[in-house]
This record gives sequence, structure tokens and C-alpha cells, in this order.
Amino acid sequence: MHDTLFLFGATGDLAQRYLFPSLLRLLGDGLLPEDFRIRALALSGHDTEAFHDILRPRLQQAMPMASQEDIASLLRRIDYRSVDLRDVDSVAAAVSDLVDRRCVSYLAIPPGLYISTCEGLAKGGALAAPARLMLEKPIGSDSESAEEIITTIGQWIDEDRVFRLDHYLGKAAVQNLIALRFGNTLLEAVWNRNYIESVHILVAESEGVDGRDAYYARSGALRDMVQSHILQLLCMVAMEPPASLEADRIRDEKVKVLRALRPLDAKHAARDSVRGRYTAGSINGQAAQAYQPPEGSDVETFAGVTAHIDNWRWSGVPFHLVTGKRLPERTTRVVVTLKPVTHWLFERPQRAQAAPNRLVFQLQPQENIELGLMSSLAGPEWGALELQPLELELSVPTGLHRRIAYERLFLDAFNGNHTLFVRDDEVRAAWAWIDSVADAWKAANLPLEPYPAGQWGPANAVDFLPQGVDAPDSGASE
Repeated sequence: MHDTLFLFGATGDLAQRYLFPSLLRLLGDGLLPEDFRIRALALSGHDTEAFHDILRPRLQQAMPMASQEDIASLLRRIDYRSVDLRDVDSVAAAVSDLVDRRCVSYLAIPPGLYISTCEGLAKGGALAAPARLMLEKPIGSDSESAEEIITTIGQWIDEDRVFRLDHYLGKAAVQNLIALRFGNTLLEAVWNRNYIESVHILVAESEGVDGRDAYYARSGALRDMVQSHILQLLCMVAMEPPASLEADRIRDEKVKVLRALRPLDAKHAARDSVRGRYTAGSINGQAAQAYQPPEGSDVETFAGVTAHIDNWRWSGVPFHLVTGKRLPERTTRVVVTLKPVTHWLFERPQRAQAAPNRLVFQLQPQENIELGLMSSLAGPEWGALELQPLELELSVPTGLHRRIAYERLFLDAFNGNHTLFVRDDEVRAAWAWIDSVADAWKAANLPLEPYPAGQWGPANAVDFLPQGVDAPDSGASE
């Protein structure tokens, strides 16, 4: 197990809200080596004591149940260095004294700084074997920039020591998709085009762009969420059974799914996609301002795309992918709708009004599985048989000691387990499809549809949303 962490971007929100608290819990649970060390690195000109003073209240806020002893123990392991990530020599000097240890470098920084930072790490000796590198997604902003990052960094470190994170893969609920799909005969038997009519994947956020304006003005919902989280969920739902749970066998099957995605054509862009941007509105009674990107930015805060997977298992099955900001609630769900029964026997309801069987995987804010069936209810007339929907809810037991995503990902990277990380060919395949969507939008001049904050996207988003989500109100005031 590696015993030294170089954490770049240590003063940023990701590090302060998630990474350091995750390390605190791992330390408290006795899962880190006794001599584990962390070097925090960022541009701010603090010394170690000042950085501890900044981090301590953030840890107390994020982990109110943590003991003061555990917090003090973590802080003792952390020293701080100010570093200019655009200056190769500055990076090299900041790490060179610890490269005799088994080091992991975590880059919680914008992808535009990856190459210069990695060049500095290589110059300082921090990428030589057995050192490892953890990279936050997104890797670039399109195929071209992703290829530059992958190829350039590949000159300094082997692929088998690179760990590209998508934190969704660290969520227990996402990992449970594999268990449910491949561990249950009931699902294995119907998991194909013969029985499944459609799949909806929804990642909704009630928060706005706030605090990420510079990044979001360049990316938008398509590149920020669809390219990473939603395509990862799609792979988990759609991939073929791997030969084993070995990391590369799972990642092989994910890449096959991404390569089978049909590129979006400009002729079908208006039919198969929608893009929107939130205007002023309200969420839970709280006023929300409109998103106003920098002048000249055409980015969307809502994206809906119908994807088609051109292979035997999924031919003809639409995958409706939706994400947006300032929606009514924060939720991530996968809705699998099965085809109707072949022969309808019942008087009520009529076949056209019968609710289809649905399997709903609720991934956040709480983990839940719901199965919608039809059950019999004697009708008022003698001999009549009426069906009524029957919802079976399989709630995940509360009180389990579940690892938050970054805890699991840290442990796997420290121990060299690649299963929950993204391989280079997977990055390339994901960007290739995303670029086809962006190019189709541009060629079709697909407009940005306004939607008030607190609504489920633009009015024409209704065809992309799963049943049970309220249809957008086209008449809502802005």
C-alpha cells in the first residue's frame, strides 16, 4: 500500500469538502499506513500552520462526529507547500524530497494544468515506478484536448499506474448495478431488447452554476455531466457480462458500449436532443437567479439526448439521458421500462391504459429500488377482473457503514486496484460520442430553450424525462 499522497489543489472546494474528510475517516478506521503522509500543494502562500488553521474547521464541519484526536492525528501528517502549477521547476522542487517513498499524486485541479503539473512531477522524480497518478475527470474538453493530455502524460508514466477518477464509480449504489444485473437470474433473463422498451438515466441537480462560472462557461451540461457521470451509468446498465471482475475485463465491456453508441446526426438533433438554460425562478420557495454566462458563451445548463446502442442486446432500445441544473430536486435515477405483455386478458384497465412494468434504481439522495407490477383487484361486476399498479419497494437498510465515493477510490488507488477507474481508451470513446452530439447541435443550430429555475427543464424536455417526473410547465413565469 502506498504511503505518501501529494494532493494538488489542496485549498480548493473539492479537497476541503470531500478529499480531506475522506482521508480523515480512513485514518480513523485504521485503513491507512501508520507512517502515512500528505503533502498539500496549492498556489496560496500559506505555511503549514496557517493551512492547518484553514483546514481544521472545514474538517469539523464536514465530519462533526470525528474526534479531536483523529483530526489532530490527520493534521500532524499534513505539511503544506505553495507551488505554481504552471512552473515545472516549482512543482519539481515541491515534491523531490519525498520521492524515495511510495507516492501517489492526486490532481484536484483544472485539466488545463495537468500537463505542466505532470511534467514537474516527472522532473522531480514523482512519476517514476512505483509512483501512481490520480486524475480528476474531465480529461480535457473534447477529443483533441483529451488526446493531448493522455499522450503527453503517457510519456512520463505507464497507463497501469494512472487512475482516472469519476467519483460516481465510487458510489456503492452504482457498484450495486453490477451486483443486481449479474447476480440475479430474474434480471439476467430480461435484460435485452426482447423485453426492455426504454431506459431513462436522469441526473438532476437543484443547485445552480454558482461558484463554477469560469469552468461551466467552457463546458456546459453535456461536457460536465453527460460525458462523465451519465455515460458511466449507461455503461453499467448496458455492458455485456464481463468474463470476471478483474479490472480490465470490466473496462473492456464498458469500452464496447461506448464504441457502439450511434453518433448523433444533425438531421435528427432536434428530434433526439434538447438543450436549455435556466432563467429566474424559485426552488422550494427560495428565489433563484437566472444563469448569466460570460458574453459569447453558448453553454447549456440542461441537456437531454436519446442515445442508441447499435449492438445485438440493445438494438432499437432508446436510452434517454437527461441532466440539468436548477431542477426541482437533486436526484439520480435509472428507470428501466419493460415491454407490455404479449396477450392482454383483462377488462380493466384497457391494454393502452395499463401501466408497464418498471424497475427504478434510485441512486441519490437515497438508495432505493422500486419494481412496478400489476396486481388483481376484483371488479364491481360479477366476473370482472381489474388490475391495479403494485409498487414493490426494496429500500437499502439504513445504518450501514457505507464508504463515501472518495474513500473507496482512495483505498483502491493506494492498493493498485483499477476496477473503478477509467482507462485511456474509455476516455477516447466517450469523447468521440460527445463530440458527435456537440457537432450535431452546432450544424443544426439547435437553440437554447429557456426554463425557469425549479422546473423540469424546457417544455419540450418531456419526451426525455422518465415517467413520474412532472412534465415541464411551458407557461411558468420567469
